Amino acid sequence: MRHLLTLEHLDRATITRLLDRAERFRNEGAPRDLLAGRTVLTLFFEHSTRTRTSFVLAAKRLGADNVNFDLSHSSTSKGESLLDTLHTLEAMHLDALVVRHNENGMPQYLADHANTGVAIVNAGDGTHAHPTQGLLDALTIRQRRPDFGNLRVTICGDIRHSRVARSDAQALHALGARDIRLCAPRAMLPDALDDFPGCTASEDFDAAIENADVVVMLRIQKERMADAQLPDASDYHARYGLDARRLALAAEDCQVLHPGPINRGVEIAPEVADGPQSRILDQVANGVAVRMAVLAELLTTPA
Repeated sequence: MRHLLTLEHLDRATITRLLDRAERFRNEGAPRDLLAGRTVLTLFFEHSTRTRTSFVLAAKRLGADNVNFDLSHSSTSKGESLLDTLHTLEAMHLDALVVRHNENGMPQYLADHANTGVAIVNAGDGTHAHPTQGLLDALTIRQRRPDFGNLRVTICGDIRHSRVARSDAQALHALGARDIRLCAPRAMLPDALDDFPGCTASEDFDAAIENADVVVMLRIQKERMADAQLPDASDYHARYGLDARRLALAAEDCQVLHPGPINRGVEIAPEVADGPQSRILDQVANGVAVRMAVLAELLTTPA
């Protein structure tokens, strides 16, 4: 692998190798000098808490130098093009560039126009992809249910605008999941399921969650929607919120995931987010390990 831009074309063996490496890093730690002398720069055009911080920690825990690019004090605010910014940063001998952007395909664009061997990692682009989130969600699920072929997974929320939903579906499908259910109001479902291999779609959350082994809740992507599209919060929670009553329809040991940030009382009730079936904080911890595995994969010889 030279870059990680999407999970769309990654096969089961590659995803499994990354998950295995992440599991080792989480359980056993990693050599503190594995990426000594390497430089990882995080370039985020959208706000982030979990993803950006975990990439910074991942780089530091592997011994790499990390630079957080501050857009507000950069020449992009003076009109410098993104390509000029890329080539300027490349001239400083970067090894990896972790990019989040609000436009679909921007990490791929940077990878296509890079003049050096810098590795581009997609930390989320528009509604297109969030590959490390897909990997960490798969790892979180696998830690308790490695039998992907027998899993029933429900993904509920703003599917249409969610890069997480796309990457989760692609990872789960590659790992052998055959029952992946997408659920949302009609306006939040995609027009087609081309980006969601092996998935079915429904507007009935009670039916979609029945006997599910895993439920992934998604927030409403307000930043990608016009005000006229935004639903009433209380009505949305009544129809698509995960509360104790609805969770009881799922399998007894159903795992509850959410990529964050959480809107409590909208897509998920506090008693579920903080309850015994919640894996939300495990996702956060696994995020550091997965991003360590990705950087190690791209910047060293695979283990």
